[in-house]
Amino acid sequence: MTRFLRLLAASAALSLFAAASFAQDKVVYHIDDYETQATKGLRNIRNHLDVAPETRVIVVTHANGVDFLMDGAKDKKNPNIDYASLVSALKARGVRFEVCEITLRNRNLKKDQFSMDAEFTPSGVARIGQLQSRERFAYIKP
Repeated sequence: MTRFLRLLAASAALSLFAAASFAQDKVVYHIDDYETQATKGLRNIRNHLDVAPETRVIVVTHANGVDFLMDGAKDKKNPNIDYASLVSALKARGVRFEVCEITLRNRNLKKDQFSMDAEFTPSGVARIGQLQSRERFAYIKP
């Protein structure tokens, strides 16, 4: 009987662990135009994590959205906003920033033009679809 109770307790603990791991919020932020989305999106992500710090956040960029992750990028409307420091602060909080490699090829960009905080994905659009359908990420487009 004791063995049965131990197995039952272990099973219950495993179920609670599994439920807790599924309970984590997961969000993909989609940025395809840095001029209209980057500053607002980074602010949204910061506010999101301030309220729900356990949220797993991935930012997927493509087209002109990749520009704010390039070395030296600043907000065109407010040049006092330096994207590198904002991105680094969010990266330190666990946010992942991904750049579309199709965009790199289409725009003749090189990986070394981007912040060290940027990672790369073969296709930004395909990545967003995978995160939503396979990994159950919520979708936000700032």
